[in-house]
Parts: sequence; structure tokens; C-alpha cells
Amino acid sequence: MASALFLATPLFQPSQNKEVSGRAICKFNSSIFGELVRQPSLVHKGINQSYKNKSISISSLFGRKVKAKTKRETVVPEPDYRIPIVLLGATGALVYTDNLVAAVPVGLLGLLLLVQATRVRFVFDDEALEVKVGSELQESGENVFVGGKNRWKYSSFVNWEFWWPNFPILVYFKETQTKPEGQIHFFPIIFNGKQLYDVMVERAGPSKTSGPKST
Repeated sequence: MASALFLATPLFQPSQNKEVSGRAICKFNSSIFGELVRQPSLVHKGINQSYKNKSISISSLFGRKVKAKTKRETVVPEPDYRIPIVLLGATGALVYTDNLVAAVPVGLLGLLLLVQATRVRFVFDDEALEVKVGSELQESGENVFVGGKNRWKYSSFVNWEFWWPNFPILVYFKETQTKPEGQIHFFPIIFNGKQLYDVMVERAGPSKTSGPKST
């Protein structure tokens, strides 16, 4: 009953007391908060601006982290048929001169590289070089010579070379992923030599002794 009367009591206070109370509160608030209390929108604006600045700082911070973790794009050098064409041309010349003994192996190698150029791809992703096959870039399985997957991390590369710079025929690299003492790989360059060289420099570091000259 007392609590009910207490809650009801302010309803019956004279209007003069309301004005006095209002002035007192206004004066009290004004003495503490100054002009900001009289214009509450400024308070909200200041708070909102503060949070906005903080959110910008946080966004910038996370923005830098995201950029730092951004993966490099996957690069697949285009096929190059120059070596197979040269070999098949040499085969024709050998046949023309009746040198069939030399024409047969050269012709077979030319045909093999021609087929491989249409299906084998070097795929450079963010962390490794991988040999894949087909337009769908399917896995090539295990390496038939040394075993293991045809995928090697750039961090395992010891050295790599191009032979020869002006007309690259072979790419060589040595890696320690297959075996700790290092494993050597040779591949015919049946890809765009400039694209292959550029991505090798970017992902595996510069070649030590050779490479296409910059034009």
C-alpha cells in the first residue's frame, strides 16, 4: 500500500514544483555537461563519429591482414609447339636425304612432344609447381622415374636453369622435397618460354647462371 501511494504521489504534485524540479535538473545537468546536454544531438554525433573512426581503424587493420594473406594467382603457361615442329621438320629433311636411321628416332621424339604439348601443363599455384594433364587440369599421378606426386613446393627448389635463352629447349630444376640430398628434373620446354621464365623467377627466385635476356 505504501509503495502504491509512493508511486502515485508525484501525480498530485503542484505544477510549480514540476517547473522548479525541471529547472534544477536542467541547471545541474548544464553545470556538468555544458552545452552538450542542451544539444543532445551533438553528444550522439560525437559518439557515433568516435565509433566510426574506431571502425575505420579496425577495418584498415584487418584490411592489411587480408592483403598480407592474399594468395598469388595460378599461372598456366601456354603451350608452345616450336620444338615438335622443328623435330618433325628435321625428320622430313632426314627422310629426304635417305637417312632413315636418324629420321626414325627424331620423328618419334617430335611426335611425342607434339602430343605432350597438347596435353601436359605446368601449373604454378600459390605455393608449388605441379604437372597436370588435359584441358581440365587433371592430376598426372606419380612420377614414373623417381616416384612421388608431380608437385614440388617452391621452397624446396635449390636451383633451376633454362637451355638455351634465345630458343629454350630444356628446363632443369633441383628440389629437396623428393629426397633430402636433392632430386634433379629435366623437362622439354613445350610451353611459352617467356611466360615460363617469368613465373619461375617470381615463384622460385632468379636462375643462378642462365635465363632469357630481358628485351
